[in-house]
Amino acid sequence: MLVPENLLYSAEHGWVKEEHGKVTIGLTDFAQDEFGDIVFVELPEVGDELEIDEPYGSVESVKTVSELYAPLSGKVIEVNEPIGDSPELINESPYENAWLVVIEPSKPEEKEQLLSREAYAKMINQA
Repeated sequence: MLVPENLLYSAEHGWVKEEHGKVTIGLTDFAQDEFGDIVFVELPEVGDELEIDEPYGSVESVKTVSELYAPLSGKVIEVNEPIGDSPELINESPYENAWLVVIEPSKPEEKEQLLSREAYAKMINQA
């Protein structure tokens, strides 16, 4: 499983990348592998507010439908529109092309609740 160094992770298998006060959110390699072939993704719209640990969308695979849980609170400022037409990108490239949303975090202190690469790797290796 790929667990890149430069990201933070949620216990719900989301990844978070902070750059210039904005946060990009996606699904981890572990999550896409567990889902299997992803066939549909429902994402919020620009302007929507995310609340930490609350559902903000869903992923449908050949195995199951699962909700996506926000790793941080904030306002959605960008949505990866191509994912809607090509949800398989999550399976093919979970960290590069398949980011889901970009938010402006409203509670930066929540970042302290996220997992480091090492903590997340330990968690998934025990799963």
